[in-house]
Amino acid sequence: MSDLPSIRALIAAAYEKYLGRMDLPPAPLSRDYNAAVEAGTVWVAGEPVVALISLIHAGDSLLIENVAVDPSEQGTGIGRHLMDFAEREATRTQLRRLILYTNEAMVENLAIYAHMGYVEVDRRTEDGYRRVFMEKVLLDHH
Repeated sequence: MSDLPSIRALIAAAYEKYLGRMDLPPAPLSRDYNAAVEAGTVWVAGEPVVALISLIHAGDSLLIENVAVDPSEQGTGIGRHLMDFAEREATRTQLRRLILYTNEAMVENLAIYAHMGYVEVDRRTEDGYRRVFMEKVLLDHH
C-alpha cells in the first residue's frame, strides 16, 4: 500500500505542465485521495510511485477517474499498461464500457485516448472546467 504523500507528489508532477494552459488548476490536484485509497479504487505502479490509475464503477461503466504518470516515466508504456489494466478490470467486473474525461487543454491526452480506441461523446463545462468526455465500448467475448 502506497502512502498518500507519494500519490499527491506524483499527481502534482504529472499535471504541472498543464498549469499554464488552464484557468483553474487541474481538478486532480485538489482532490482528496484518502477515501479513494481506503476504498481500494487506486492502483499504483513503481516504488517509489511513478504511476497510478483510479477506477470507479459508474452504472454500467467503469470510470477512469484519473491516470497519472510521472514525467520521467512518460513514454515508457506504463500509462498504456494501466489503461490495459482498466480494460481487464472492466471485463472482470462484467462492465462493457470504459468512460473518462479530460480537460480540452490536455490535447496530448485527447490524442492518446483516441489512439487507444476512445471516442469523444460530449464536451461540456463542469465546475469551471472545459471537459471532453470519451468512452470505449469493449467487445463482448462470449
